[in-house]
Amino acid sequence: MAAGGLAGLLPAQTQLEYALLDADTAQEKENLVYQYLKKMDSRERDLTVPELGGDLQWLNTEGPISLHKDLCGKVVVLDFFTYCCINCLHLLPDLHALEHQYSDKDGLIIVGVHSAKFPNEKVLDNIKSAVLRYNIVHPVVNDADATLWHELEVSCWPTLVILGPRGNMLFSLVGEGHREKLFLFTSMTLKFYKERGQIKDNSIGIKLYRDSLPPSPLLFPGKVTVDNSGERLVIADTGHHRILVTQKNGQILHTIGGPNSGRRDGRFSEAAFNSPQGIAIKNNVIYVADTENHLIRKIDLELEVVTTVAGIGIQGVDKEGGAKAEEQPISSPWDVVFGNSISGTQEDDVLWIAMAGIHQVWALMLEGGKLPKGSDLKKGVCLRFAGSGNEENRNNAYPHKAGFAQPSGLCLASEEPWNCLFVADSESSTVRTISLKDGAVKHLVGGERDPLNLFAFGDVDGAGINAKLQHPLGVTWDKKRKLLYVADSYNHKIKVVDPKMKNCATLAGTGEASNIIGSSFTQSTFNEPGGLCVEESGGLMYVADTNNHQIKVLDLETKILSMLPILHPEACDVPDNLPVQKDKITNLPKLPKSAPNVQLPSLTVAPGQTIQFLLKLTLPPDSKLNEEAPNSWFITAEDNTWLLQGQCLSGEIRDVSRQTVIPFQLPRSCQSAEAILAIKACLYYCSKGGSACMMKGISFSQPLWIGGTNQGSLTQIELIHTFLTN
Repeated sequence: MAAGGLAGLLPAQTQLEYALLDADTAQEKENLVYQYLKKMDSRERDLTVPELGGDLQWLNTEGPISLHKDLCGKVVVLDFFTYCCINCLHLLPDLHALEHQYSDKDGLIIVGVHSAKFPNEKVLDNIKSAVLRYNIVHPVVNDADATLWHELEVSCWPTLVILGPRGNMLFSLVGEGHREKLFLFTSMTLKFYKERGQIKDNSIGIKLYRDSLPPSPLLFPGKVTVDNSGERLVIADTGHHRILVTQKNGQILHTIGGPNSGRRDGRFSEAAFNSPQGIAIKNNVIYVADTENHLIRKIDLELEVVTTVAGIGIQGVDKEGGAKAEEQPISSPWDVVFGNSISGTQEDDVLWIAMAGIHQVWALMLEGGKLPKGSDLKKGVCLRFAGSGNEENRNNAYPHKAGFAQPSGLCLASEEPWNCLFVADSESSTVRTISLKDGAVKHLVGGERDPLNLFAFGDVDGAGINAKLQHPLGVTWDKKRKLLYVADSYNHKIKVVDPKMKNCATLAGTGEASNIIGSSFTQSTFNEPGGLCVEESGGLMYVADTNNHQIKVLDLETKILSMLPILHPEACDVPDNLPVQKDKITNLPKLPKSAPNVQLPSLTVAPGQTIQFLLKLTLPPDSKLNEEAPNSWFITAEDNTWLLQGQCLSGEIRDVSRQTVIPFQLPRSCQSAEAILAIKACLYYCSKGGSACMMKGISFSQPLWIGGTNQGSLTQIELIHTFLTN
C-alpha cells in the first residue's frame, strides 16, 4: 500500500528536481529521469495506489474501471481536480496535448479524479456538464467523498500523480505550469517500461458523454448583456465558442465565430474564439473576454469585423501589467464592464476586466486617464487595478493589497453614494465592492472574516457576513430599484442584495438544479446560472442559465419567468421593420379547408408589449411527424398588416413532444385600438406503419385590445390542440 501517500515520493523526487535544475540539455534531463526510474523500480516495495471503490460513478467510459486490473500494463496520469478551480482549467490544455501525443495504444491513460470542493460539485450531473463544457475526453471518476485524495494525502487542486504499469507511484506534480516536466516524466516512463516489456497496447472502453447529447441552439452560455435601448441582447454562447447578437424576441441578428474553438481575427464568418465569457456592448461595439485564448476581443457590428485589443494568446503570469494592451499577457479574463476614469473627459473610457486566472481586477484604458490611487495612463495600456494576485478573501483600503479568489463577474454602479464596482468573487463565495473614488476593497455579502478561509459557503439569506453564497459567477446592477442581483451559481439561484442594508435574499430558484418554468420566480429552477443583466428601464432581467443551455427572462414587474427562444434567420422570416411585403405573405403555406379555427378570449395589451404564444400540438396515437416535410407555424393579421412589421412571421416545428415558443412584440406605435392576430400551424405526419401520411392544420384567432399600460411585461398564451384520427 501507499505508505505515507505522496510523502513517500518526496525524498527521491526532490533530489531529482534539484538535479534537473542543473541539467543543460534534453539528453541530460532524460538520463536523470531514466536513472530515477531505475531506482524507483528496484524498490523493495512499490508505493502503490489503493484501488478505487467499485461503487464510484464514472464518465466517458463503458463502465467502472479498476486501476489494478483494467489499467495494468498502462502508464496512468491521475488528475486530482475540481471543476470550479481555475488552476485545474489551466492544466487541461496540457492534458489535451499529452493525450494527443500518446493514446491508450501507446500505453498511456489519463484519469480525472474529481475531488469536489463545493457540495454542488459532488453531483454527477454537474460533473457531466463540466466534462462536456471543458471538452474532457478521458475517463473521469466522481470520488465524491475524496477517498483517494485522503488516502494519498493530496492537499492541493490540481495535483497530478503518474503511475507505472503495476499501479506503482512514480511522480507527483502539484499546481499548474509543469507542462515540460509532465511530458518529460510521462515519455520516459513509457520508454523505460516498454524496454522491459511491461506496457500493454490494449484499448480501454472509452464512451464519450458528449456523443449522447442532442444538438441545442445554445451550449453552456456563460454571460448575457443587453444594450442601452433594451432592444438587442448579446449572448456568450460559450460551449459553441461564439457570440450571438439577437433581438429581444430571440431573433438572431449576428453570429460571430463558432462552432469550433480557435483564435482568429477577421470577418464574422472567419473569426474564432475559445470559450468566451464576459461581454460589454456600447452602440455598435462589443468587447469580449475570450477566456481560454487569454485575450480581450473587440467586435465592430458596423464593419462586421473582430480584432484583438489585449493579450498575446498565451496565459500570462504577470500580476502588474502596464504594457500596451496587445503586448500585455493576461490570464483567463472572465468578465468585462465599461467604466470611467477619474480624470477622463469621455464616458466609458475604461474597460474593467475580472482576471480570474490571477485573482485580480484589471483595467484596459480605452482613452487616456487616471485610475483611483494611480498615475496618469496612456490610451491602450492594460494593467492591474485591484488584487495582490494571492488567492484570498482580503479587503483593504489599498486596492493592490486586497486579495480576490477567482473574480468571475463585474458590474458598475456609477451613481452616488455607491460609485463602485461590484465583484462576484467565486472561490471565496462573496460579493465585494471596489470604490471608484479611492480604490478601497470592501466586503458586501457572503464568506467570512478570515481572509484565508475560502470554504465559508452555503445557501443562507441574511445580512453581510451572515448571508452565504456558493461560487457566485455573475452580478448586475438595477439602476431603477438601486438593487444588486447575483447569479449564485452553485446554489442554482438568483439572489437580490440591497447594498445599503447589506441584505441578501433569494429572488428566484428553489436550490434544486433542474429546468422548471414555474408559476412564480421561487417555483422556477436553474442549473448553475453564470451571468445576468437588467435592461436600463428595469423591466426585464436576462439570465444565462448555463447548464440548461438557455437564456431565461425574468419580468421584474409581473414576476413571470420565461425562456428566450433562439430563432435562426433561416428558420424565420423577419421583414426588418420595413412595411410587410405582399410576396412575404403569399409565400406562407395554405391551411387545408378542414383546419379548425380556435377562437381565443380577447387580450388587453400595450404598445411595445411582448407576447409569447406557447404552441403544444399532439398527434393521433401511433402517428409520427414527417421530419422531412415543411412543418411550420406562421402568423397573419389580414386587415392589420402594420402589426407584422419587424416580426418573426414563421418558423419550423421540429419536435411536437416539446412546446414551440412563438414570440411576438407589439409595435411601439399602434394604428388601431383593436386587431385580430392569427397563429397557424401546418403539420405533416404519418401512421407509424407508414401506410398513410396526411397534412393537417390548425388556426388560433387572438383578438387584441390595445390600450393597457403594462408595456414592459411579458404575457404567455397557451395554444393547445390535439389532432384526431381520420
